[in-house]
Amino acid sequence: MTDHSIKGKAVLIAGGVKNLGGLIARDLASAGAKAVAVHYNSAGSKADADETVAAIKATGAEAVAFQADLTSASAVEKLFADAIAAVGRPDIAISTVGKVLKKPIVEITEAEYDEMTAVNSKSAFFFLKEAGKNVNDNGKICSVVTSLLGAYTPFYAAYAGTKAPVEHFTRAASKEFGERGISVTAIGPGPMDTPFFYPAEGADAVAYHKTAAALSNFSKTGLTDIEDIVPFIRFLVSDGWWMTGQTILVNGGYTTK
Repeated sequence: MTDHSIKGKAVLIAGGVKNLGGLIARDLASAGAKAVAVHYNSAGSKADADETVAAIKATGAEAVAFQADLTSASAVEKLFADAIAAVGRPDIAISTVGKVLKKPIVEITEAEYDEMTAVNSKSAFFFLKEAGKNVNDNGKICSVVTSLLGAYTPFYAAYAGTKAPVEHFTRAASKEFGERGISVTAIGPGPMDTPFFYPAEGADAVAYHKTAAALSNFSKTGLTDIEDIVPFIRFLVSDGWWMTGQTILVNGGYTTK
């Protein structure tokens, strides 16, 4: 019988040193992963990377961090190659990479659109490509998208619109990789209480988001807390392997499809 536990597995997490990604890295290490390779985008996150690596090692797992801008196919390919050289072929590959832009369509520049596409769509596509080539048989792949994929709202066209392709990438990849026992999923959190969220929102919007979910009154902040998302990702990359090709919105009743 195939072992779908996390214990003894190698993990690669893109965007894995702080906020949701950093908590996922710590959680999977605590669940018994033998090695966790984490990625971060800019030198400004080096301290977070060092802290996350130290936390992973404190669980007894191997840990290594790599800096890279994943908006080119060659950079994603190099990330996988470096991670494999350091900790072996991954059994679990997770990408939390993303960038938010809240702006009316008529004000979005071509440069902004190109950047959003590169970060949210292109990097996700090539992460899935390299994961499909390098993840071990019976492995797990998960991409973080957004619950705005289930929303009817203005101002997020460039953000949700460039995350939307990942939903189909996930379906296609699950079909193509399924013959090797690999499950592929995407998870769409609601607005999360992280530094990723606040810069894009004004005070009125923050107040709205903190009351918009059906379960807002039972959240620490009214928003989606990263601690509420991690158990779902842990499940999807372990015992939840039978769910594949799906995009799951986890948001306390903020949006549904």
